[in-house]
Amino acid sequence: MTRIQRTRTQDGRRLEVSHVFEAPPAEVWDLLVDTTRWTEWLPIVGVESTDRRIQAGTSGRIRVPGVWLPFVVTDRADRRWTWRIAGAMGATHRVDDLGAKRCRVAFELPPHAVGSAPLCLDAVERIERLWDAERSETAEAGTD
Repeated sequence: MTRIQRTRTQDGRRLEVSHVFEAPPAEVWDLLVDTTRWTEWLPIVGVESTDRRIQAGTSGRIRVPGVWLPFVVTDRADRRWTWRIAGAMGATHRVDDLGAKRCRVAFELPPHAVGSAPLCLDAVERIERLWDAERSETAEAGTD
């Protein structure tokens, strides 16, 4: 189920874009924090990063159409990370454990970034498709 809603987070008022699906939260989290995979779920971006797997303090630059912008990850804890892009607060990314191998992937958009909601809607659904494709490949490899 994909959803968009207004919410209040620890960072203030946000527009939350989320998607619930059957997948182990730890595996989905790994997909979100691996900078080499970002272009798979958000193909309009490019990324150069100091770390393959983000952590607090990871920095680099992200390419959005027409320009490269610097970023720094400001916090990473409990399957949630925040960052600043060109000095402005970016979308917070998180994975919620819903039990029974289900999770919610959510992007918390600050007010100045609500225009990116359509891209985020596409991204959260791409994340599920990527995970499903990887699970299928693993299952097929096991039957050979």
